[in-house]
Amino acid sequence: MSLIKSASLVSALTLISRVSGLARELLIASFFGASAITDAFNVAFRIPNLLRRLFAEGAFSQAFVPVLASTRQIQGDEATKLLIDRVATLLILALLLTCVLGVLGAPILVLLIASGFEANPDSFDNAVFMTRVMFPYIGFMSLVALSAGILNTWRRFAVPAVTPVLLNLSMIIAAGLGAPWFKTMGWQPIHALALGVLVGGILQLSIQIPSLYKIGLLPQVSLSRSDIAAAYKDPGSRQILSLMAPALLGVGVAQLSLLINTQIASHLGAGSVSWLSYADRLMEFPTALLGVALGVVMMPQLAAAKAANDTAQFSKMLDWGLKLVFVSAAPCSVTLLIFSHPLVAVLYNYGVFNASDVSQTSQALIGYGAGLLGLIAIKVLAPGFYASQDIRTPVKIALLVLICTQLLNVVFVPLFAHAGLALSIGVGALINASLLLVGLIRSGRYVPTKGWVPFIFQTLIGCIVMGLALYWAGGLYDWTQLKSTPLLRIALVGGALSVSGVLYLCSLRLTGMNLRMLLRN
Repeated sequence: MSLIKSASLVSALTLISRVSGLARELLIASFFGASAITDAFNVAFRIPNLLRRLFAEGAFSQAFVPVLASTRQIQGDEATKLLIDRVATLLILALLLTCVLGVLGAPILVLLIASGFEANPDSFDNAVFMTRVMFPYIGFMSLVALSAGILNTWRRFAVPAVTPVLLNLSMIIAAGLGAPWFKTMGWQPIHALALGVLVGGILQLSIQIPSLYKIGLLPQVSLSRSDIAAAYKDPGSRQILSLMAPALLGVGVAQLSLLINTQIASHLGAGSVSWLSYADRLMEFPTALLGVALGVVMMPQLAAAKAANDTAQFSKMLDWGLKLVFVSAAPCSVTLLIFSHPLVAVLYNYGVFNASDVSQTSQALIGYGAGLLGLIAIKVLAPGFYASQDIRTPVKIALLVLICTQLLNVVFVPLFAHAGLALSIGVGALINASLLLVGLIRSGRYVPTKGWVPFIFQTLIGCIVMGLALYWAGGLYDWTQLKSTPLLRIALVGGALSVSGVLYLCSLRLTGMNLRMLLRN
């Protein structure tokens, strides 16, 4: 299967996941709005999610997938299966300990991420309780990351891409059915969401097992002392652990920035954490469809090219990925910058989510939109280092970006409150992507092909045409006043996005861009 077909498959399945994720957020926004109790849930949910990004999808995946692909390329499938068994053994042992410590230390974790809750004991107690309910989710998701790494290396992209749908469905059922039932029982309704997260994690792991079994790679785990010792001494395991140390620092820096921002938001007033979370969910829609899909597909292929010492193919894949990112992410960024208010209104402005919430969430979305191109480009650029088992360079860049982001917070937060936090992240992402790109070029891993200057010019012309159309459409209506006619509002927003998208593609065509050639890889 070609890279574009693989990326399209992952993107299509990710689309299902993101649509169900938006439906989940819409339901939560409609039922619970943006308040102190939703802030408590978002903080509690952010703790296992932060650790998931730090360990499961972050440091572990960045270290595991290149070593797995290299082992398969050089040593064959039998040695690779042994590596999988031993890594799974060590991972499960570490996860058992982590989950126990996390449940016991929930109050400390909540204070670390949102000390502003100390002023509101009810918010603090709810956040601690929900953290304890949801913390085992990190264990299940770490095993999902192990499974996804294996399946993606074997080019079985479908199951890992569609797996997140199960979390969204579990939370939708929890909000729609569980919350009302909790209320009739005299319990806090939002606690049903925490239970839904835990069940979603179990379901996501369960769906991976048949796929691993089918290709004969279901890990065989043994927690006997001799097997644990053998797993730890295994050269592949030691290599993954050695790569995880700098990767953990690199991903940790990014998550530390998120932690600091959540701390600041917890002091900005009720609703601030939730407004950022709702905007983040919408921003992640294009990030996942474009960046994550490309990163998932490219990582094993880049690692294989590196193991085969095929520098030309390595550079060619990076060039193709970056062009696809630019031509697809640039119009998405323009949309978030210009059309944020209608988007937020049509997605969230129902039930108790009022016009003020729409305005505040839109402001945060604009901040994220300013750096969307960088956020997506990182997903393609970073694998260029990870596939080469060079994790130190991204770590150094991440440390510099952390400092820049917090300096930007000093400037932006007094001016724009919670939206300033989003803008700092956006600008930091652009800095991060720029430094990664320069690093790849200077190291000789990536040599840009000819034609980039006209390609950028053609894309910018298309974005200008699209942006003008969206600006005109955005000013036609008071989008929150259309709350009473939701179907009309959906049709108007959908029509505006469709027409502007057609104008963008037509502009690319008229300026001479050949999209078919780009999509043939």
